[in-house]
Amino acid sequence: MIKLRPSRPDDGARVVEIWAAAVDATHDFLTPEDRAAIGREVEGFLPYAPMTLAVDDRDRPLGFMLIDDGHMEALFIDPAHRGAGIGAIMIDYALAVHPALTTDVNEQNAQAVGFYEHMGFTRTGRSDLDSQGRPYPLIHLRFGG
Repeated sequence: MIKLRPSRPDDGARVVEIWAAAVDATHDFLTPEDRAAIGREVEGFLPYAPMTLAVDDRDRPLGFMLIDDGHMEALFIDPAHRGAGIGAIMIDYALAVHPALTTDVNEQNAQAVGFYEHMGFTRTGRSDLDSQGRPYPLIHLRFGG
C-alpha cells in the first residue's frame, strides 16, 4: 500500500537515486553533457528541498513530488514502480491542496505529456527553452480548463 509523507533529511540519497533512474529511463533526449550538469545541480539542492514522498509499506520512497506555490516543479517515480498508479495518487493529493495546479513538462518526454493530459491537465503554452535556458522545449500545463 502506498502512503504519502513529507520528506526527511535522511531521504536525500534515495530521492536523488529516484531522480537519476527516472531521468535515465525517460529523458533520452538530453545530451550526456547536459544530463551530467543537471545531475550535479539536482544533487546540490534536491536532498534539502521539502517534498512529498510516496513510500511503500517499509517506508522506502518510490516517488517524490515538489510543489512550490501551486506549481509542481517535479514529479518522479522510480522506473521499477511506474505504471502502478503512484503518479496518479500523488497528483490527486496535489490537486486536493492546489486545485489550480500547474506544471511544465519537457516536450520530448511524450510519456509524461500523455500522463498529465490523461490526468486532466490542459496545455496553456510552450517555451523553446527549459527553466535553465537549455534547448529543451517545455509544455506549460494547468489542471482543468
